[in-house]
Amino acid sequence: MKNYDVDKIKAQFPALNRIIWDKPLVYLDSAASMQKPQKVLDAIQSSYSYNYSNVHRGLHKLSEEATSDYEGARKKIANFINCSEKEVIFTSGATAAINLIAYSWGLKNLLPGDEIIITIAEHHANIVPWQIIAQQKDVKIIAANIIPDEDFNSEIIKNLVTDNTKIIAFPHVSNVLGTVFPVKEICKIAKDCGAISVVDGCQGIIHEKVDVEELGCDFYCFSGHKLYGPTGIGILYGKSDILIDMPPFLGGGDMIDIVKIQHSTFAEPPARFEAGTPPIIQAIALGHAIDWVVELGIDKIGKHEKKIISYGTELLDSIDGVKVFGKAPSKTGVISFTMDCAHSHDIATIIDREGIAVRAGHHCAQPLMDAFDLVSTTRASVGAYSKYEDFDKLAASLTKVKKIFGA
Repeated sequence: MKNYDVDKIKAQFPALNRIIWDKPLVYLDSAASMQKPQKVLDAIQSSYSYNYSNVHRGLHKLSEEATSDYEGARKKIANFINCSEKEVIFTSGATAAINLIAYSWGLKNLLPGDEIIITIAEHHANIVPWQIIAQQKDVKIIAANIIPDEDFNSEIIKNLVTDNTKIIAFPHVSNVLGTVFPVKEICKIAKDCGAISVVDGCQGIIHEKVDVEELGCDFYCFSGHKLYGPTGIGILYGKSDILIDMPPFLGGGDMIDIVKIQHSTFAEPPARFEAGTPPIIQAIALGHAIDWVVELGIDKIGKHEKKIISYGTELLDSIDGVKVFGKAPSKTGVISFTMDCAHSHDIATIIDREGIAVRAGHHCAQPLMDAFDLVSTTRASVGAYSKYEDFDKLAASLTKVKKIFGA
C-alpha cells in the first residue's frame, strides 16, 4: 500500500515511545481506547491555554473563539459521516448516546408488547439501557445468534422480525469477534418493518468509512476516545425528522427556548439534547482527531489494519494450545483468543512484563461469552500505528506463558 509509513505514523504518538518493564511498549489494546497523536494533544493544550471559555452564551472574544472551534468540530464530524450538522449531538460517550435514544425515543414510543431486537454480540452498553426501558414499558428483548467464524447473515435478524418489532439495535463491528455486520442490509430490514435502527459504531467507524446516508441508519453512535480523540466525548447521529419529534433527555441550560415556573419550551436539535456546559475541549480535540484520520485516510488505515489482523490471526492460530475465537472472513480490528494452559488474566499479567498491553476478561460482552461457554478471552486489537512485529512479539510472549505453566 503506497504512502503508508507505519513507522512515521507511530512516531506521532508519544505514548507509543514508552519503555515498559525495560522493554519497548507493544500496544495491542486499541479497541478499548486508541492512543492519541501529538496533533490531538496539542489541540487540547492550546484550547485550555489560549482561548478557553464557555460556549454559546458569551459575547466576549474568548467565548466567540471557543464557540467557533466547538461548532467547527461539529461541522467536521458531520462532513466525516455525511450528514447535517443539526443531526450531530455531542454526548459524553457512546453509552450516553444509546441511553439518550432509549430514554427519549424509547419511553415516548414503546408500548407494552413491543419488541426490541439486538444480537448476542452486543457490548453491555447496547443491552442494559434497553433492558431498563423494556422493564418500564413491558417490552420484550429478542437476541439474534451469531456464528463466530462466519460473516453475519442479515437473514438471521430478518427472521426475528414481527409486527411488534420497534427497534433493531446492533454493532457495526463486534468488539470481541471483529465480525463486521452488514449495516446497510439490517437498516433496510428495520425500515421495511417500520422499526428504528440503532447502530453501535464504536468499533466500526475507526476501521472504515461511514456514510450514514448510504447506510440508511436512523441512529449511529461512537466514542471519541476510540477514534484517536479524548475521553469524555461521544457522538450521536440521528435523522433530523426523528430527532425533532423526540423529547429532551436531560434538562438544564442551553437546551431551552423559554422557561417559566410551571413549564418550558425546548430548543431545536441538536441543542435540545445538549443540556448544560458541554464537553467543549473534548469536542474540539475530537475534531482535530478527525482531521488527522482524514489526512491519513480512513480507507488506508482500514486496509492496513486488516492486513495486520489477518497476519496476527494466522500466527496465533498456529501456536499449539492457542485457540482464536472469531474467524469471520471479513473481520477487522481485534483478535480474541484462549490458551489451554492459562486463564486470560494470567496471560495478560505475564505478557505485560514483556511490554505488551492487551485486554483480558469478558470485554463487556457477557451474553456472547455465555453463548459459547467462555468465561473470558485475551484480546489483542490494532490501530493505525500497529505493526506485524507487534504480533511477532505477542506470539513469542505466549511461548513464555506456556513455559511458565508447564505446557
